[in-house]
Amino acid sequence: MSKVARATLYRHFGGTAQLLAASFERLLPRVEVSTASGSVRDQLIALLTAQADLIDQAPLNITTLAWLSIGSVGGSDPADSAAITSLRSRVIEEYRQPFDRILTQPDVRAQLGNVDTTFAIVQLLGPVVFARLTGLCTVDHDGCVQLVDDFLAARKQGGEPIPAESSHGLNRPGAGGSR
Repeated sequence: MSKVARATLYRHFGGTAQLLAASFERLLPRVEVSTASGSVRDQLIALLTAQADLIDQAPLNITTLAWLSIGSVGGSDPADSAAITSLRSRVIEEYRQPFDRILTQPDVRAQLGNVDTTFAIVQLLGPVVFARLTGLCTVDHDGCVQLVDDFLAARKQGGEPIPAESSHGLNRPGAGGSR
């Protein structure tokens, strides 16, 4: 117990949503991936493995609450909405920035074409999150290698890069197509 009075907390934060957003923002683990050079495959495997480890180590109950809290804003308080929007933006930026750094490199674009980084993140990280949420399996290093190899193979069908599709139909908060 923190032994801080509820009134003190609400004087500072104004509401439950703001307090939760601030708490989750402080608990958000940083993605620590070396900026080592190497092939795009090696870079993606290192990044996906690091993110899969973070997802696997995150306490499921806290993670679920965090995902639920950034998914919608209850009530009509603009400060609550701003706090949740700020948290959502930070989560998106924190976890997508390393993918953007890799996938927007000129040599990677030459190999893979104009990759829609948002859709690439969904393709690579989506199975990891799904596996964790459902408890079907844990995606380990070998699983990350398989996901990256499948992603790269799909991008190079017939030996030519596949152009990025602009109409995946994804609802992408904070992102508009390729970055």
